[in-house]
Amino acid sequence: MLAACASRQVGAPVVDRTVGGTTTDSSVPGVTAPVVDNSPVPPGYYRVQPGDRLYRIALENGQNYRDIARWNNIQNPDQIEVGQVLRVKPPAGDAGTPLPPPVASTPSNNSPAAVPPAVVPPPASSVASAPSAVSSGELRLSWPAKGAVVGRFDDSKNKGVNIGGTSGQDIFAAGAGKVVYSGAGLRGYGNLVIIKHDATFLTAYAHNSKLLVKEGDSVTRGQKIAEMGNSDADRVMLHFEVRKDGKPVDPMKYLPPQ
Repeated sequence: MLAACASRQVGAPVVDRTVGGTTTDSSVPGVTAPVVDNSPVPPGYYRVQPGDRLYRIALENGQNYRDIARWNNIQNPDQIEVGQVLRVKPPAGDAGTPLPPPVASTPSNNSPAAVPPAVVPPPASSVASAPSAVSSGELRLSWPAKGAVVGRFDDSKNKGVNIGGTSGQDIFAAGAGKVVYSGAGLRGYGNLVIIKHDATFLTAYAHNSKLLVKEGDSVTRGQKIAEMGNSDADRVMLHFEVRKDGKPVDPMKYLPPQ
């Protein structure tokens, strides 16, 4: 897993691929070990390492795993080979999975204009009462869950922020976009939702107890997408990541004050 917040590891279903013959393993007399080619690859490509999953490779490069599978003629996302070189950036003329059209700036959830006169406002405990979304560049985010921050971005140890809460608590999309992953295929993340907001940014929501959206769904900012849990974590919380061009960035830079 990414050095995010997981304590349990699960082996990835990758296939060992030998390149350039074998070499003697000095720790076991008479046993040969595979030699994996680790020579540099061109920009826009990635060489599969032991333990990799296509889902993780996609997350690390800010892509939809189905796009990477298509660019590399991979029929089964769970079958990639150690040493295999994958294209992880779109080929010329291929922009990847189409994203929803940009969503116009919406009023603050606290603004009277956001609630028609005849509609009763949501309970105070709802995330809808959180501060309005803020903009960093072209990305607009609001808090995906209400609760104390129990783990902050560290880059080397925590690729996002951890928000404490209660089991079954609502998790909301921090911004509008398209769901590019919904499942439990990334070790260390449990039940995970990944939303791609544009060609640059995506957000990830991990450790949920229940997922309420599926891959391919278009979502709006503030839409309920999951329920909080502790899947593949040692406590109930939401692990929330912001990725810019596949690289983790501090979500606090994109979130308004609580």
